[in-house]
Amino acid sequence: MTDFHALVPAAGFGARMDNALPKQYLPLAGHPMIFHALNTLCACPLISTVFVVLSPDDTLFHNYDWSQFGDKLQTLYCGGATRADTVLSGVLAAELEPDDWVLVHDAARPCLSDKYLLKLINELKGDLVGGILAVPVADTLKRADNGQRIQKTENREQLWQAQTPQMFRAGLLAHALQQCKNVTDEASAIEALGLSPKLVAGDSSNFKVTYPQDLILAELLLREKTCV
Repeated sequence: MTDFHALVPAAGFGARMDNALPKQYLPLAGHPMIFHALNTLCACPLISTVFVVLSPDDTLFHNYDWSQFGDKLQTLYCGGATRADTVLSGVLAAELEPDDWVLVHDAARPCLSDKYLLKLINELKGDLVGGILAVPVADTLKRADNGQRIQKTENREQLWQAQTPQMFRAGLLAHALQQCKNVTDEASAIEALGLSPKLVAGDSSNFKVTYPQDLILAELLLREKTCV
């Protein structure tokens, strides 16, 4: 039997939000943004533990009430300078079994649904590599030159937009991140080992809050979810 664990890297700042408060703590639908990701992960009966990986200098997390999550939520104050550093430090600090599954999820994706979380787990639990939630690219993609003029239109066929959670075995993920640290997501590190993670179709509501205007859409989606 292997266990499923979630890991939420939350040691970053989110400079593009143009706010003095780190992005994960921005208010959203009555809670700090990170609450919504943790709430969905902790509510999943298949997930044993949810680790949130914070900066060693974080002084904000303890200001909020997380008691509703009980012991299922565990804090690790070992975040690094980059996402890869934070995830690697978190996986190592959690001391998981090598064959345990780790679902890495962005704190800034507050609208992850129970449906797609379960879909990811069920489609990957027997997979030899692991994989990620993703959506096929729908927009026309333009490549720009240095003067911000269109250089060419890219073929979007078979292009997917990566989301999270990204689900891999703890041992494989740690090895991949130790070998390849200059990555922006976990799948890239796995790919660098010559492996091919599986794409599990999600939906566009699981978007990453990056700019201030994204908070408005996230608020609407979360309030709609609460009313259902």
